[in-house]
Amino acid sequence: MRKSNTIASLSMSIAAAGALIAMASGCSAGTASGGPSSAEGTSPSPSSSQPTASTAPTSTSPSATSTATPQVPAPATPTASAAEQQLAALTLEQRVGQLFMVAAKATGAEPATMEALKKYHAGNVYLSGRSKAGATTTAAVVSSLTGTVSPATTGGVPLFVATDQEGGFVQVLSGPGFSTMPTALVQASSGAAKIRSDAELWGKELSSVGVNVNLAPVLDTVTSPQFAPSNGPIGHFQREYGYAPDTVSELGNAFAAGMKDAGVAPVVKHFPGLGRVVPNTDVTSHVRDTATTRTDPALEPFKAAIESGTQWVMVSNAFYDKIDPANIAPFSTAIMDTMLRKDAGFTGIVLSDDLCSAAQLEGWSDADRALNFFTAGGTMLVCADPTSIPAMHQAVVKKAQADPAFRAKVDAAALTVLRVKAGK
Repeated sequence: MRKSNTIASLSMSIAAAGALIAMASGCSAGTASGGPSSAEGTSPSPSSSQPTASTAPTSTSPSATSTATPQVPAPATPTASAAEQQLAALTLEQRVGQLFMVAAKATGAEPATMEALKKYHAGNVYLSGRSKAGATTTAAVVSSLTGTVSPATTGGVPLFVATDQEGGFVQVLSGPGFSTMPTALVQASSGAAKIRSDAELWGKELSSVGVNVNLAPVLDTVTSPQFAPSNGPIGHFQREYGYAPDTVSELGNAFAAGMKDAGVAPVVKHFPGLGRVVPNTDVTSHVRDTATTRTDPALEPFKAAIESGTQWVMVSNAFYDKIDPANIAPFSTAIMDTMLRKDAGFTGIVLSDDLCSAAQLEGWSDADRALNFFTAGGTMLVCADPTSIPAMHQAVVKKAQADPAFRAKVDAAALTVLRVKAGK
């Protein structure tokens, strides 16, 4: 797999940021102060070579923002110890910020999003909703977000900038400079080779505007064409690549490979699968999967993605009665630790689906949603409502200050994010 300019640019940004912070602040760990979902854009009914986070062009002029990531001399590849040194240079508040991905409207960020980035140190952002404004305008929006990076906000660590370009009903960015993408089911009819080449093109369109993470592909296996219309989150919108795990694995992972070819990190979702449920967790509570097991064949597409080097897995918001009936997936150690970390050997970012606006989460406070997710082993929390970030961030910081075991989880998760940003 070839490396993109994005990888070289980001690796340098990460290494340089760490060195700058270490020299400027002298901080250390010892002195630190302590759907489709909403995550997938506005719902129509609601990751070999690994890309790294990059900053978008800083100019907002059309000539600057509509072109590819600026050329920067490539440095030596950062080592794991570089990420550890970078972690030591961050305050607790900044470490916690690396664990959040906050929504920004694709047409322009609202004040609450900017506050999350500037005041609450959010280290990652995703473009949500729908924009038909095209590439030049989108690049300017991305630049306004990445322009918040500073020693005071993220400790100089670049943002991951994501969006949701699956195709069909789930395509956040459109207009001049963006292709019209068909649904996954339509993509499937063209075969794996064509899907990969198309995904590389679509990925390059994202990379050109500063987006370096795509919240796709869907690797959920819907049980049959007959059931698909009743499958609220996936089949109803033709987001599936097929009706058998081997088909979904081949075709969905071809899409993921094409994104990697373009230097954009794919996010495979929604582990351990939403192909058997009827209601959609974004608009309905108490959604339960009563069939999926810890060794289910429907897990194979996710395992193949992990074996290929994908560094992002999004977990669903459903309950899984045959795995952990007492906890929804983002609060389940059995799903995120036992199944993903131990069974599948995943070492990357365990990403939540939206934990701020989904109806499935209505029984928990904002603070408890964040604490439950990170306690259970989550790495990065997706939040569609930026006004929820203050309560979530403050709760995580407070618990980390009081509980050494929880602090260790926060530090481990932040280190995972930094390593992925550095291309590790």
